[in-house]
Amino acid sequence: MDPLSDVIALLRPHTAISKPITGRGSWGVRYAAHNAPGFTIILKGTCWIAFEGEEPWILDTGSFLLLPSAPAFTLSSHPGIDCQPREPMGGAVRHGEQHGEAEFEALGGTFHIEAINAPLVLAILPRMIHIPHAAGRSARLGRVIDLIREECSRDEPGKDMILQRLLEVLLVEALRWHGVTPDDARAGLLRGMRDPALARVLGAMHADVRADWTVASLARIAGQSRSAFAARFGAALGCGPIEYLARWRMALAKDALMRGTKTLDRIAEEIGYESASAFSTAFRKRLGCPPGRFARTGGSADTA
Repeated sequence: MDPLSDVIALLRPHTAISKPITGRGSWGVRYAAHNAPGFTIILKGTCWIAFEGEEPWILDTGSFLLLPSAPAFTLSSHPGIDCQPREPMGGAVRHGEQHGEAEFEALGGTFHIEAINAPLVLAILPRMIHIPHAAGRSARLGRVIDLIREECSRDEPGKDMILQRLLEVLLVEALRWHGVTPDDARAGLLRGMRDPALARVLGAMHADVRADWTVASLARIAGQSRSAFAARFGAALGCGPIEYLARWRMALAKDALMRGTKTLDRIAEEIGYESASAFSTAFRKRLGCPPGRFARTGGSADTA
């Protein structure tokens, strides 16, 4: 698989909550920050969203918004409305007038990812992915949103399962959408994958994580000098190539330890360490505990 597919497969995202959100009349709500990746698809009408310390902006029908870790924000029918605090709910939400046909409809929710490798989210996602209706319509993502809107409007058997699968497809489509502009400057895997030279390097590392990669050998794949490649990689990924490789190896190791189906010798061999002892030393140095304890405690050790 390619690097993005590798990381997504390791995180195993699935829809934790998917709920209809409707509104009528004048309304405004305020939510505290939360760490789960959140999304909103506007199915009908418009609303205004504002993040703490920022000006409000409009989301219209067909827009998609994905937040890897939602800051405090407000949602309202119009800008400047007094917003009341609300707690996230697992069921349907109605804002404003409780009776009458909804003027605003959306589908919102959160994705669950494997907790032990949750920091990898920061290597995948920019701060925010906002895909306006006009941009999404011309892309595959727009067609997925149309399918979700159609499914939401029906009451057919298997609706919940189909919605969950479509939302997971939507997440992957959003991650590889090339129209993300507000946060393109943020270092991370998406930025690296959009650089053809770095994409070749990342593909090579992910294809053979066991190899004894050096900056020089990776620079040759990129077709650049060692110093130019190291600077380019660091600017795009936020760390050096060997550090990136070490982080990815440890992410694979943590996942294997949590699954509990492989010996330390097998894990060490698969991720490029010459022995279980060498792997254990590296794991302890990076995570602060030996791999055996990490597995026994369910990954509760400090994994920062």
